[in-house]
Amino acid sequence: MSAFDCVIVGGGIVGAALAEALSTEGMSVALVEARSIGAATTACGMGHLVAMDDNAAELALTAYSVSLWRQLAQGLPRTVEYDACGTLWLAADDEEMAAVSAKVANYRAAGVRAEVLDAAALYEAEPALAPGLVGALRVPDDAVLYPPVAARTFAQRAQARGAKVMTGCPVRELRPEGVVLANGEVLKAGRVVLAAGVASPSLCPELPISPRKGHLLITRRGAPVVHHQLVELGYLKSAHGTDGASVAFNAQPRVTGQLLLGSSRQPGEASREVEAAILERMLKRAAMFLPGLDGLQALRVWTGLRPASPDGLPLLGAHPEKPWLWLACGHEGLGITTATGSARLVADQMLGRTSAIDVSAYSPSRFLGGTTREVAHA
Repeated sequence: MSAFDCVIVGGGIVGAALAEALSTEGMSVALVEARSIGAATTACGMGHLVAMDDNAAELALTAYSVSLWRQLAQGLPRTVEYDACGTLWLAADDEEMAAVSAKVANYRAAGVRAEVLDAAALYEAEPALAPGLVGALRVPDDAVLYPPVAARTFAQRAQARGAKVMTGCPVRELRPEGVVLANGEVLKAGRVVLAAGVASPSLCPELPISPRKGHLLITRRGAPVVHHQLVELGYLKSAHGTDGASVAFNAQPRVTGQLLLGSSRQPGEASREVEAAILERMLKRAAMFLPGLDGLQALRVWTGLRPASPDGLPLLGAHPEKPWLWLACGHEGLGITTATGSARLVADQMLGRTSAIDVSAYSPSRFLGGTTREVAHA
């Protein structure tokens, strides 16, 4: 029977980043993953590091996290494929262009660099775009990377500091004194962190986390040349709607010369099968913005399940009724972006220190325990 200060259940990018953060603080850590590090939802994500301003708490966490990624960038291995390409939020009409002005104000108030591009500046920046767009918001400090390798990098750094990384080890039960693995082995710990994404409710059934399925496609080389991550402003309606399946244009340049295309959202859908009808809708939407995609071959198509909370924000901190159990889950589509910030916020709470941003908006007590309150579904 092994004993640790903390056992982290879930070796996706959030769990791996937390293992690295806690081991840096001198804590003895076990990182336990049912498959391999970064192989589940992390491997299915687009890898965007993007400041999002759907609400103040989301902007605070994403902006903080993007800044932490930027600090780490120089020390990341080349195989992480960190690319500080920035994001262009594309405005298709005057109504969306008016929304750009509001977004600029939000970003700047949060200390995030942002600028408005008119149509001429937009087409100078991205000549391959379809004609007729009226402008864009440029967020230059956003980036993209390859998530599975980023997760493995965090895990390897934790391991180098003494953390025990256990793969192929499903967890059967969470207990106040540790966890029980599927093979019956017990790992003792004063604290247990649940960072298992969509699998988290199987170990803690009261968690209000549900899957949101998404489709992604990566092209062969020879795709239209794109210099920024491109996102239509309508993406926000797709990301936070609940009225069935939705699609929105999102394209990322990869350092390999390929394009990664998204995205779709199917709330409550837990199957991992590729659905031809959804994929067709997604690709038609993409071709509206990048006509050069017509006739381009796909290298691979896949799906993933985003772990969504009712209000779209993660649960970060101690379970209000189980003080030995800590939560780092419910990130929906922003787990890659916010892995760095989430790890810092949980580590700060464990160590009793004040965080760089207010942690109250991410408290698990908003859904769990005696202080539970109603939250509008996102």
